[in-house]
Amino acid sequence: MPDTNLEYEEIIALCKDIFIKKMKDYGTAWRILRTPSLTDQIYIKAQRIRSLETKKVQKVDEGIVPEFIGIINYALIALIQLELGISENVDLEHEKAENLYLKYFRKSKELMMNKNHDYDEAWRSMRISSFTDLILMKIFRTKEIENNDGKTLISENVDANYYDMINYAVFALIKMLIEK
Repeated sequence: MPDTNLEYEEIIALCKDIFIKKMKDYGTAWRILRTPSLTDQIYIKAQRIRSLETKKVQKVDEGIVPEFIGIINYALIALIQLELGISENVDLEHEKAENLYLKYFRKSKELMMNKNHDYDEAWRSMRISSFTDLILMKIFRTKEIENNDGKTLISENVDANYYDMINYAVFALIKMLIEK
């Protein structure tokens, strides 16, 4: 019987390792990015995944897995930016960045575990391409909210969409890397 909690932790470890290595290579240059720019970065990743799923051929030697990891990491950076605001000073202490990264990944996991309880692990019967489409839909919703200066009448704010993007990408990675 699959253990969603444990599988999610494996994906956190994978994504965090890449986040930390990239932070060592590039520092926290992402601090300068506004959240709409991060939404666009996530869009690029999701659109490439959809393109590869549709065309079944890739010309750049980088598969779908790194793109899902990129979606997770950019969405987590967006949540950090929502808390801290953008900064011209890109020197965020690495330990603080890592702690904020884990704070939002844990919040994503908590949300997923609550929803997973109610939906009874329905995601396990879904196709990876459906996760891609759902992420794209969440991106377009986020862009619309951003274009409306963050104002919504009845809908959740952009942070809820970032959490959903993270969780859909985690589900895809679990199916691709752990369930195989």
